[in-house]
Amino acid sequence: MPNHTAFTREDFAAFKANDRDGPIHMLNLVKLKPQAEYADGRKATGAEAYAAYGRDSEPILKRLGGRIVWRGRFEQMLIGPQDAEQWDICFIAEYPSVAAFVEMIRDPDYRAAMEHRQAGVADSRLVRTAPMDAGTNFGDPTS
Repeated sequence: MPNHTAFTREDFAAFKANDRDGPIHMLNLVKLKPQAEYADGRKATGAEAYAAYGRDSEPILKRLGGRIVWRGRFEQMLIGPQDAEQWDICFIAEYPSVAAFVEMIRDPDYRAAMEHRQAGVADSRLVRTAPMDAGTNFGDPTS
């Protein structure tokens, strides 16, 4: 099964084309490599590499008006593949707009930080969602 650590040009173009008003939430599910794989051969764990990515990208996220709105620790897959989808890092990042996310992706300092992410991540999911009020039940987003 292929690992997913970056989006395709086509997926990014579709993301940009869906340029509705308002903030976006990005659900991040990340599986780390035991040992990071840097092109220059430096040694670090996947967790150390991802921590460097977080440190280096945080100022850019904040400058663009983004923030982490939820963070959780994976405990158990209750419904779903028991062996394949286990995540080391789970969080939701909020961006004020599609344009802010695109600006982050194009920022040279962010692109440099991505070296750490690519070195440390074995697999990931990045799911764009539209923020909604929490509501009171599972099935009706208006209640």
